[in-house]
Amino acid sequence: MTDEFREISVSELREKMLANDGGKFTILDVRELWELNLASLVDKRVVNVPMSRISELYHEAFPEELRSPQEEIVVMCHHGIRSASVAMWMMQNGWMNVSSLAGGIAAYAQEIDPEVGEY
Repeated sequence: MTDEFREISVSELREKMLANDGGKFTILDVRELWELNLASLVDKRVVNVPMSRISELYHEAFPEELRSPQEEIVVMCHHGIRSASVAMWMMQNGWMNVSSLAGGIAAYAQEIDPEVGEY
């Protein structure tokens, strides 16, 4: 196992979301439900599993489709701190294709789409 994970920029994420050949991937939003009401990335690939739930239930917090070690996952939070922690934990626990969104949804709102909201 490794504790290495990659960071992906908001522009890289946007390109990946728009690419037809970008492949299947999931955006794992680890923010709390109240945060989603303030700023949200609307995309069918977004799955919300709050970090507090992961801390409590570990692997069981994830939907079945995200438990596969091969699943490509981009972890997102508000500024990138929680997503980095979750991404590292995931890599240490068997996931092999995990990245953290640098700057989180705040950077996405500032650099890509202000319509997602800010807080």
